Amino acid sequence: MGCCKVPALIQAQVQMGLVNENERKSLFRRETDSPQAKATSLIMMEQGGSFSASFRDRSPNNTLLHSFKIVILSNKLNLLLPFGPLAILLHYLTYNNNKGWVFLLSLVGITPLAERLGYATEQLACYTGSTVGGLLNATFGNVTELIISIFALKNGMIRVVQLTLLGSILSNMLLVLGCAFFCGGLSFSRKEQVFDKGNAVVNSGLLLMAVMGLLFPAVLHYTHSEVHAGSSELALSRFSSCIMLVAYAAYLFFQLKTQPSSFTPLTEDMNQSEETSEEDEDPEISKWEAIIWLSILTAWVSLLSGYLVDAIEGASVSWKIPISFISVILLPIVGNAAEHAGAIMFAMKDKLDLSLGVAIGSSIQISMFAVPFCVVIGWMMGAQMDLNFQLFETATLFITVIVVAFFIQEGTSNYFKGLLLILCYLIVAASFFVHEDPHQDDA
Repeated sequence: MGCCKVPALIQAQVQMGLVNENERKSLFRRETDSPQAKATSLIMMEQGGSFSASFRDRSPNNTLLHSFKIVILSNKLNLLLPFGPLAILLHYLTYNNNKGWVFLLSLVGITPLAERLGYATEQLACYTGSTVGGLLNATFGNVTELIISIFALKNGMIRVVQLTLLGSILSNMLLVLGCAFFCGGLSFSRKEQVFDKGNAVVNSGLLLMAVMGLLFPAVLHYTHSEVHAGSSELALSRFSSCIMLVAYAAYLFFQLKTQPSSFTPLTEDMNQSEETSEEDEDPEISKWEAIIWLSILTAWVSLLSGYLVDAIEGASVSWKIPISFISVILLPIVGNAAEHAGAIMFAMKDKLDLSLGVAIGSSIQISMFAVPFCVVIGWMMGAQMDLNFQLFETATLFITVIVVAFFIQEGTSNYFKGLLLILCYLIVAASFFVHEDPHQDDA
């Protein structure tokens, strides 16, 4: 993460939160046999404040123009940025005649913005640490889906909300994580990439809890075993949603406060990957620059996403593609583009814990926060949003969680695992392409 590797600065990094306790022990362990290291540590302890101050000076102090060049002009993918304003212009000039083109142009225009979101989050992670960095990437990647869902709920489009959120979970667990494993495995084909096994097990448990919350209302509905027909299912969904929100809040507190060292990247193999670690770059923009750029990019992505959603129905008619396929497959790919770009970048730099935090963390955030949050918001709005995602969709999610849990339980990854996850996603996409949603008309 661009952190200094010199032993004399270890304590300063610990004080600043740039190195966790496990990393501190690992670094000290490597240097304990060196008398020079012991002497340096004593001097550093006496002058810790000056070391911390000198480390803060490494934060870049860019001008507005230089910051614009770094974030916008340094990537060739940003040549696609004009497609966003072109989609908005086409929307107002042609009205309902070219919804398919508006959808396509918005899709292309969001792509470079999503990549820059991943870049800005990675820069901010240099100052916040890996755990908070992964959480930030997942949050900024999911804010678009959350805004879209709230507006859709307001318009009574409950089924669209359910399908979009489900598709976002499936996309993160299979496509985003699969591409991260695949690209990371190709970049480091001579070794097996590793990540925190304990963290992966906890994440799998949370995903299974989310499946439990969605499974019981569906089973209750299809077994016709409700005590009060038509109301027990909705009451169970609202109660389960409140429990899931409490569980997610407890997870965040446990992750960030109680045992943060359990959710930070592995350090046991630091000796083997010392060459790779030393190649980590310093942050190119300051913390506040990263925050400002994240705000700007998120606002622009949200704006384009609104036009994208507005053109879905027209694109479905002109392209002869089911709306359920667009909601579950195409729309989440756009919404998860930030996570997709960020997870791949982290994996190609051998920061697999960050990639896992982005892909699986985003799935947890959607399933344990966004879905129950929409149920509660719908409750406040008077909309009967529930956790019954129907049998086909719930079964798809259940199988996906089981497959991903098996793939990450060993704490290792390679390009073959990534390829299998991508192929699994293609099977899911084909399944929804031939699946006709009987409840689509109700939306």
